[in-house]
Amino acid sequence: DFPFLFVQLANYGPIARTPQESPWAETREAQAMALSLPDTAMAVTVDIGDADDIHPKNKHDVGARLALAALRTVYGADCVYRGPTFASMTIEGPKAYLKFDNIGSRLVAQGSTKLKGFTMAGEDRCFYKASATIMRDTVVVTCDEVNQPVAVRYAWADNPGPLNFYNWEGLPAAPFRTDDWPLITAQPPDESK
Repeated sequence: DFPFLFVQLANYGPIARTPQESPWAETREAQAMALSLPDTAMAVTVDIGDADDIHPKNKHDVGARLALAALRTVYGADCVYRGPTFASMTIEGPKAYLKFDNIGSRLVAQGSTKLKGFTMAGEDRCFYKASATIMRDTVVVTCDEVNQPVAVRYAWADNPGPLNFYNWEGLPAAPFRTDDWPLITAQPPDESK
């Protein structure tokens, strides 16, 4: 029952200009899986990293996010301590409607009406940059190249570039994917057995 608070990998390396597979995104997903254990919390930092430094200099925001997590997880304070986390997706025609947990007071696209960092794929599993907007407590995602969407990903890159998806309290949305397709870091089956 000892609390365990940790920091998810920050954005690092060249900004991904096109959607691609990412070992760092997969590691972030593996880190987030630890939240299924009791007394755990994670500070998302995919928005405050440094493309040129694997150890980002912005320790203040990291510390502030960990402090909120400790206040809630360890001390039971009634506070918003996480940013939006993916909950569910509904497809209607060419649009994907995404619902989130931990929206705080409301969802926010900081500095814009359009959200950055979303990609979409059809059954061919080819991802393209997508348009995403907030409609009350839902994110609506569309893509000109995908008429029949099957999957959506958010911040799925070593460095997804500038992001602006937060809750009103200023905490960033956690990277996610809606698909369960095999990932590049998956171990191939051992054929010798």
